[in-house]
Amino acid sequence: MTIRGAIQHTGLTVSNLERSIDFYTEILGCKVIMRQEKTGGYFAEIVGYPDASVKMAHLSDPAGHHVIELFEYITPPALAADLEPRKIGNAHLCFMVEDLDAVYRQMKNHNINFISSPVAVDTGANAGGAGLYLRDPDGITMEIFQPAIGTAAYKLLRGEK
Repeated sequence: MTIRGAIQHTGLTVSNLERSIDFYTEILGCKVIMRQEKTGGYFAEIVGYPDASVKMAHLSDPAGHHVIELFEYITPPALAADLEPRKIGNAHLCFMVEDLDAVYRQMKNHNINFISSPVAVDTGANAGGAGLYLRDPDGITMEIFQPAIGTAAYKLLRGEK
C-alpha cells in the first residue's frame, strides 16, 4: 500500500502556547489559522493518553503552504525533551528567505538562541545558498535557509514554475 497525498501539517509540542504563538508569528512570520482546546474523545484515543487535554493552535507558514500545529498539553503534563540536532528523531522546520543576512540582523534584536550565524553553503546540491540554525523558546530546532539563485528551492520561494 502506498500513501497518496500531501503532508497536511507538522505538529510540535510546546510548553507555553501563547509564548510559542508569539515566536512563530512575530519572529518567523507565521499566521494563526485557528485555536481551540481538545479534551478526551477521539483526540485522547489518537494520542494514546486517556483524558488527554491540550490547548492548540494551527499556524500557516509565511507563504501559506504548510500548517504548523502547536500543542500545549494540560493533561497529562508535558515532559521536557533533550533536543539536539544529532539525536535520532529530532526534527527541524526550515523557513526559506531571500536575504538571510538581513533576516539574521533583524532576528538578533529578539533574544533568540542561535546555534549558528549565517553559513555559506559551498558544496552539494545547495551550493551557493546559505543557512543557519536557531532554537524556538522550547529548544526546537529551526533552520533559516537562503537558496541559491536559479535552484528549484529559489524558484519555489519566489513562486516561479
